[in-house]
Amino acid sequence: MPRNFLRAVIFDLGGTLMYERAAWEPLIAQADEALTNYLRAQGMELNLSSFPREFRKRLDRYFRKREKDLLETTYSFVLRDVLADKGYSDVPETIVRNALDRLFAITQTNWVLEEDTLPTLKKLEEDGYRLGLVSNAGDDQDVQQLARRFGISQYFDFILTSAACSYRKPHPRIFELALSNWYCLPSEAVMVGDNLDADIRGAKSAGLYAVWISRRAGPNNGDPLPVPPDADLSALNELPAVLDRLQVQ
Repeated sequence: MPRNFLRAVIFDLGGTLMYERAAWEPLIAQADEALTNYLRAQGMELNLSSFPREFRKRLDRYFRKREKDLLETTYSFVLRDVLADKGYSDVPETIVRNALDRLFAITQTNWVLEEDTLPTLKKLEEDGYRLGLVSNAGDDQDVQQLARRFGISQYFDFILTSAACSYRKPHPRIFELALSNWYCLPSEAVMVGDNLDADIRGAKSAGLYAVWISRRAGPNNGDPLPVPPDADLSALNELPAVLDRLQVQ
């Protein structure tokens, strides 16, 4: 039987390698307040009650747009946009970055690494697979910090975010950029993710194999999947055996 030659695995991050500990709303309110307090401490006259709401409303507006055109809008861009409306159009990059770090220091506490993430990454590394990570995210540094905090960045040849490259999954360009790190053909790579549109449809449209990790996905009421994955996992530690099966299909 002819064998496939699968040599690279690309992972999604949120919902795949890590999961949300609790509801986001209280944490987001706390994070936006921390950002606002930092900016006020830098001498900006911002209303502590209204500015967080304005910032989040502007984020939501831009984020709705990015879901349509698949072009990333970064937190930094949105924050600068709102501050410009308040008369602060030339804020130094260090202040913008420090403000966002205050925000993400709070939101990052809501992420928990899946128990089988590290054992799975170690096993795939031992099996000789090249590993990468591709994440839809509005801030590149947030993702890099999370990966370092969880001790997983060492396993990846690259960590590519939509904030860094401008394109969001399922746009084919982000998959092309990922594969270019290895000079790897799409047919030699597997995408592993929890989102049927961004991860599964995106990967298959770009010519990659697609493995759906469904344990954090909502119920589909038995309806057929819009784009069937090449494999469906209920736990990440099932992946090495699934890759073995895909190698001989």
